[in-house]
This record gives sequence, structure tokens and C-alpha cells, in this order.
Amino acid sequence: MNGAEALVRTLVDADVTTCFANPGTSEMHFVSALDRVPGMRCVLGLAETVVTGCADGYGRMMGRPAATLLHCGPGLANGLANLHNAKRAYTPVVNIVGDHATYHVTYDTPLTSDVESLARPMSQWVRLSRHARDVADDAAQAVQAARSTPGGVATLILPADTAWTDSDGPRKPLAVSPRPRPGSQHVDQAARALRADGPAMILLGTSGLTEAAQLAAWRVARATGAALRTTTFVARMPRGRGRPPIDRLPYAVDQALELLAPVRTLILAGAPAPAAFFAYPDKPSRLYADGTSVIPLAGVEEDAEAALIALAETLRAPRQVDFDLPAPETGMPSGPYTPAAFGQVLARLLPQDCIVMEDAVTSGRGLFTPTFQAAAHDWLQNTGGAIGGGIPTATGAAVACPDRPVVCLQADGAGMYSLQGLWTQARERLNVVTVVFANRAYAILQGELRAVGAAPGPASDVLFTLNAPPLDWVHLARGMGVPAERADTMEGLAGALSKALHAQGPYLIELLC
Repeated sequence: MNGAEALVRTLVDADVTTCFANPGTSEMHFVSALDRVPGMRCVLGLAETVVTGCADGYGRMMGRPAATLLHCGPGLANGLANLHNAKRAYTPVVNIVGDHATYHVTYDTPLTSDVESLARPMSQWVRLSRHARDVADDAAQAVQAARSTPGGVATLILPADTAWTDSDGPRKPLAVSPRPRPGSQHVDQAARALRADGPAMILLGTSGLTEAAQLAAWRVARATGAALRTTTFVARMPRGRGRPPIDRLPYAVDQALELLAPVRTLILAGAPAPAAFFAYPDKPSRLYADGTSVIPLAGVEEDAEAALIALAETLRAPRQVDFDLPAPETGMPSGPYTPAAFGQVLARLLPQDCIVMEDAVTSGRGLFTPTFQAAAHDWLQNTGGAIGGGIPTATGAAVACPDRPVVCLQADGAGMYSLQGLWTQARERLNVVTVVFANRAYAILQGELRAVGAAPGPASDVLFTLNAPPLDWVHLARGMGVPAERADTMEGLAGALSKALHAQGPYLIELLC
């Protein structure tokens, strides 16, 4: 048994049973091992950014890692943007990067690079296997590192000769410690603060976004009058009917500052202290006011769900609480696109147990409120700000959950970073409906230009618009094997979305905005 086969057997034994891949010469023995070892599903991505984005979506939905297979330093570099997003989502990923044989590196041939240095910023664990006898042990440790709290990217670099040389065989999975519970002193401190006078807010993130955590937080908020929000970007959040109607912290700095200005006690449940996404002239980076008491109920690596349940019990918060939602609107919006009308169409048509992946950038900011009463679903977002995660993350989520429909809300400029993921959807016959917001611009940058106080001009018009020539997503999708159509009204969108959700396999709707 060579090192590559020992690696694959170790991964499968550790329940890493899906590999998203774009292999090259250095990975041929790994590919050959996949033919000999049962139990590993192989999914081809036409670009490494698709491969890593798929692994992110898969890991978020499964709660355990997929493997990637990337080719040398440049292949890893092509996938780093979505590994950055996975890192920010705390997604477990076992990232395998082939490299030159150990004795070949000295010749400095064209693909030679410092793979470890490339991997380190986006990985919580990096190792270069130097001998075939080490590969299986390294693989077991990579899985353990990816699954260790709070979850993350573990990168194993596999020189070609360690893959083809004889190995001692696979290794058994290594134990993973459960997510630690915060100390009772944090629960007591939060309870005392919430009993005192003064406006308070509970901010949810990571393990504070589970359904049980949200319900406990809602109980606390109703019992104490505290406001309740999530982080601006959520890795995975159960939402819709039967779940608490919790909105996000606004992205725009002025809106976030206004919301947080009266807050005197800020309780963090799996969330970091809120800060602006970027720095802006004459605006603060920290979003909460001076004098605000910040209480870390649970850190991102701790069990925020358990802490929120304990807090609710300490406060003797009523177990039965209502959500005070108005009666859902009836009828379907008509006319041209507006964000509110789109949200209403989405709320009416989302199927039960759907997965929504949002990489809509500007078009997605106002979608939480109108979808509070949509059918129960999971909502995923681009957590790291590296645009282009939508299509591949939705693809990976569909591989993980083949019995659940997936809707991808994709900005057109961001979608061009990774549209090759549509081909993987067609190849794997995945039930993903992609709605592309075709405003034919980097609308986020138009807004950011104003936010930093800069004046628009000819250069920004050239750099921020995508209309000369206009992108044609219908033809792009069909070229990848995905049926597609265009809609320019809410009636057209509703008809296309209803049809797409009842079809088998992927579908794309280009929505003119």
C-alpha cells in the first residue's frame, strides 16, 4: 500500500467521504488510489475556487469535512479566496495539496513554490508530509484539526513521492473534544446585567445561531426587553416559520451605529464584538458606543447554545413565547424589481426545508425581514467578504443534502468569479436554482465610493459597470449545461422560480434589476 492509498483509507475511516477535486500530475497517485478504495465520492470542479467553495458549503451543512484535492502552489492560490470564506465560517475542510517530489524541489521547475506559506493564512493547521510512512498519521491529524472547535481548514501538503512510496497503512480516526461550555460566571454576569436598568442587546453568532440557541435567546429577550440581532453575515442559520424572527446587524456603518447607540449592555453569544467591515474617514471602526458594557457570554469556540439555554433558565424566562408576527401577506408582487418585492416573492415560493445561499451583496441586505414567514429553511452567507462564494457553496450544500432544494442568490459581478460551478451542478444533476441579480454593475463599489466620501467620475464608471458589453447569464448558464431564462418583472420571476423549483436538476434565472 502506497502513501496515497493510506491517505484515502484514513480519510474514509474518519468519515471524510467526499472529495472536491481539480487534480494535476503531482496528484495522480491519489487519483489512482480513489479507484482502489471504495467509499469516497469524487466531484470535479473546473476551477480551484469552485473546489474550495464546494467544500465550504458541504462542511457547513454536514458539520464534518469534505476533502479537496488541489494541484501545487498555484492551484492552492486559485482556491484561497473561498478557503478564506470557509475560515471565517469556521467550516471544517481537509485541504489536500499535491506538490513536487521532495527530491525534485531543488531543481526549481516552473510549478515550484512555497506551498506552506501560501496555505498558512487561510488554515488553522498546516503540515507537509515528508515521508510516506507519515502520511496516514498526518491525515488523521488533519481531520482532527478540521473538526476541532470551532472548526476550520486543515491543509495537508503531499509531495508526489510520499504518495507513490510504500506506506505502513491507514490510521484510525483521532478523538475530537466537544465544544467547551463557558463558565457559569459568564451566565451570572449576563443575568445580572439584564436585570439592571438600561438598554441591552444580545448578539448571536456561530453556535449561537442554532435553532435551540435562537429560541433560548428569544426567551431571554422577551423576558428582559433586550434587543436581539445576529452578526451581519451568518455561516448557517435556521430561519422561517416556527423560528424566531431575528434580523442581522446592518452592514452600513451609519445604520449600525444608530442601532447600537442606545445600547448600554452588549452580550456576545458566539459573536465577536461588532466592528465596521471597512474603515471610513471620520467614522469609528468600533460600532458600539463608549461606555457600553460588553459581556462575553460565550466565545466563538465555546458552546453558545448551552450558554443561552442556561441564561434563559437563570432568568426564569417563560418557556412558551410567541413571535408576534403579523399575518402573512397574500398575493404575489407585480411590476419591476425592488428588493422588498423580491423578498416577498422569495418568501411565498421557498419550499419547506430549503437551503438558501446568499452571495447577493447589495441586493441581499434587506431579505431577512420579508422572509421571516417563509417556509422553514437554512440560510447561508458569504462570511469572509471574498466574493464569488455563492455558486460553489450552493453546489457543495446540494452535494451534502441531495434531498433538499437549494436556492442560490447570486450577484452578477460576484458570480463571474466562479460561474464554472454551474457545470459541476449540471454534471452532478444537483437541485440548485440560481437567481442572478443582473444590475450589470459592481453596485457594492458604487456604494462604497460614496461611503468613503469620494466623488464618482469617468474612471469609476469604467471600473464599476458591467454593461459594455452586458453579461448574458442565460447563455453563460446554457453553455455550462444548465437550463436558464431571463425575468424582468416580479410576475416573470415568480413564474420562472416556481417552474425551476419543480424541475429536476439545476436551473438559472437572470433577474434584470
